[in-house]
Amino acid sequence: MSKVVKRMMIDEIRDRLGEARELVIIDSSRLDASSDNQLRLGLREKGITVMQVKNTLARKAMEELGVAGDDIRPLLSGPSSLVWGGEDIVALSKEIAQWAKQIDQLEIKGGAVEGQAIDAEGIDQLSKSPGRLELIGQIAGLALSPGARLAGALLGPGGTISGQLEAIAEKEEEAA
Repeated sequence: MSKVVKRMMIDEIRDRLGEARELVIIDSSRLDASSDNQLRLGLREKGITVMQVKNTLARKAMEELGVAGDDIRPLLSGPSSLVWGGEDIVALSKEIAQWAKQIDQLEIKGGAVEGQAIDAEGIDQLSKSPGRLELIGQIAGLALSPGARLAGALLGPGGTISGQLEAIAEKEEEAA
């Protein structure tokens, strides 16, 4: 392959990755055509892109983009596909981990998070952590909980007093 063609391919990989700094590297070479097509269509529905790459060209493109540097070298050996997109890296890793459970031949090699390389175990740990929306919900719950406690504390004694007044009123009605 000539240098001009290699440069064009590196530019294509770099352009397709765009601003993506978080990606997963998989080996889908052992998948049959049906499973591979099913995987790609399922990921495309979620806004996730899969790109089969030549390792040396992908390495150069990612170095130019500042994604993971030399740490990514061990992950880019053998047949590799770059997977990126989705809501965030946690959602992406959850989706890939789910597909890896469904399709035994799919191998997760690792990935890059915020420009740092992580191995397959790191991707697995990411897939088990809460996603962006879940974290926002937890933070909102924590922010609102002191107010809910205060309202409960203020309403608690008032509810007790009103309950006691009602009981006294009922006793007076029964006595009368």
